[in-house]
Amino acid sequence: MKLNSLDTGRIAIIGPGRLGTSFAYKFGRDNKKVTIYYHNADICREINREHLNPKHLTCDLAKRLGGMDNVPRLSTRVFATNDLERTIEDNDIILLAVTMDRLPELLNYLKPLMEKKSGPTCLISPLKGLISDEISKELITPSQLINNYLANMQEKYDVVCLGGPFFDMDIALGNPVCVTVAGEKSIANLIIQELTRFNRRELCSYYNIDIVGIEACGSLKNIVANIKGLTDSLELGDSVPGTIFARSGVEIRSLSMLLGGSFQAFHSQAGVGDMYVTVSSEASKNYRYGKLFYELYNGNPIETDLKVRSLIDGTPEGPNTIRNVYRYLEKKNMYSPLFHCAYRIFNEGTNREAIKEQVLQACQFDRRKKEYIGPASRLLYRLVPDYWYRRHKGLLAKLDI
Repeated sequence: MKLNSLDTGRIAIIGPGRLGTSFAYKFGRDNKKVTIYYHNADICREINREHLNPKHLTCDLAKRLGGMDNVPRLSTRVFATNDLERTIEDNDIILLAVTMDRLPELLNYLKPLMEKKSGPTCLISPLKGLISDEISKELITPSQLINNYLANMQEKYDVVCLGGPFFDMDIALGNPVCVTVAGEKSIANLIIQELTRFNRRELCSYYNIDIVGIEACGSLKNIVANIKGLTDSLELGDSVPGTIFARSGVEIRSLSMLLGGSFQAFHSQAGVGDMYVTVSSEASKNYRYGKLFYELYNGNPIETDLKVRSLIDGTPEGPNTIRNVYRYLEKKNMYSPLFHCAYRIFNEGTNREAIKEQVLQACQFDRRKKEYIGPASRLLYRLVPDYWYRRHKGLLAKLDI
């Protein structure tokens, strides 16, 4: 892709949810020309008239800032439209601010529009979710899904992912945020220079070559946040959160390796940085989901899930991710006590005492006996990551990997 042909002075944002709106605030302050795409023409007209999002983020900004009069307005350079074809044709850089379960449908719309577009396109994915192939049950990261859908037009696009601890409120208000930018080096560096380091007092970034590992870490830590939010309501003391944080890191690194990432991705802004704030802050939708789930739990996980989602502005990705991860763990027969625990709690009907016991079992009765990886095991992880992992059942489950 010819980088010098990309117009970095304008950017399109597909999806005016909380995250998409927050980036519209940010890029508008940076004097970029921002196009927000949304299918609902009435919402677009209201955004253009009031310079506020009538559905997402605005109410929380008003609560934080002490009233609607104090909420900042979107820049006059931000324009909302329901014309997807024009949005794709006019913009070379497109931020995909949708949920992971909506991405396949969106890509079906984007593909023919990008094919007939005269110039190249850079797709930026801040998505933090994993999707499961219905037939193979393989887990797929956002960039892998994008590349699968657009496989026959690789010369017309490139994809970059954003990872790291970024909350929509902080981006919208211009608070300091630091992200990871991952992808092919030349296009990633262009995004870093033109977008994520345009005003480093608000947004700065680091480059990481491991796009799959960065996406996997960003997705899997949402499951940990669900568990941590729930555990904070169990009255298990102040020490167990440290165990959840440490042992979930083991499971995230192991699973990231199987998906095609590397161990080092976890030690990044998108790994430990993102997980630290996501499991410990009320600003995290996934942390709040776990906490509300336990508070509202009535023995029926489906009913409880619907109640919790109705109280949260935006979509917590953790619940969908854990269902996809669980199918993959079962297929691979992979030992992952915390992720198995999360699936049972949020998807299988039980009672509060059983929930507490499941968390205790996952944290206190891990079959692993050591915290380090020996030299032979480390080598095998590198050589045959698809085969060298701790099994959940069977003879290989006894190996101390």
